[in-house]
Amino acid sequence: MSTAAIVSAPEKPAPAKGIRWLHGEEARGLAMISPTLLYALALLLLPVLLVIAYSFWTQNYLDIDRTFTFENYRLALTEPIYRDLFVRSLWISLLTAAITVGFSYPIAWYISFHGGPHKNLWLFLVTIPCWTSYLLRVMSWKVILGYGGVLNTGLMATGIIEQPITSLLYNANAVVITLVHSWAAFAILPIYVSLQKIDRSLIEAARDLGDGAVRSFLRVTLPLSMPGVISAFLIVMIPTVGDYVTPKLVGGKDGVMIATAIQAQFGKSANWPLGAALSVTTMVLVSLAAAAVVLALRFAVRRIR
Repeated sequence: MSTAAIVSAPEKPAPAKGIRWLHGEEARGLAMISPTLLYALALLLLPVLLVIAYSFWTQNYLDIDRTFTFENYRLALTEPIYRDLFVRSLWISLLTAAITVGFSYPIAWYISFHGGPHKNLWLFLVTIPCWTSYLLRVMSWKVILGYGGVLNTGLMATGIIEQPITSLLYNANAVVITLVHSWAAFAILPIYVSLQKIDRSLIEAARDLGDGAVRSFLRVTLPLSMPGVISAFLIVMIPTVGDYVTPKLVGGKDGVMIATAIQAQFGKSANWPLGAALSVTTMVLVSLAAAAVVLALRFAVRRIR
């Protein structure tokens, strides 16, 4: 046998360990996601980080001292006025979310189960209030609830009351009423979507097994629609904690919320570090309250079933 030299083809160098190269669809997907991700980081994450950084500084007259300190958080958590505003804001937001979901669920249920071919029309009517300015809707409730407003005038004309009711406006109740109306559409839509996803055969099976209308609703419809209920509750609760316009226009001194104090620190007082600390504290409290609400609703559903 002849001794011919065997020449083997050169092998490709193995990629370095820990490095994974992207090819084809993965590279194109990353290229499409990256601009959106950078845009979100620039407009969402960076402002939050900036506010957090400000919250650890102090304000000396018109100059900001960048010395790291927890003094602003101590003031935010120990000053009675801020504690009262935190409690009031959370209470108003929770009450508003509960009332809004309570009113919105029957509407969404009726549209989903009895809307028939007119479901889109009903949804269209639900969204009509959102076409007008939020400020205009708040001002309309100021006209309705005022001393000489529509409600007082109507009650006096029917003889139900003799003198105008003065407790309808410029208090926490007026804030709750206005917020419930303003956020109702945002609660109806997620609940409706959740109800639409329910398999109707499950409800029929519950009826065939002897459950009545109420029991089948509690054991089938309500648990399966709970993701929409939780979403609606959070969609209403989280923004209303920091609402500034509504308490300013219809709240009066009894309806002031934490957003008013934050605006005052960033505005008239020019104390940005304290305003930032109040903002961060509000975000943390809202996050804890939202987590507690989710756990409570899920526990309630398990107890019902």
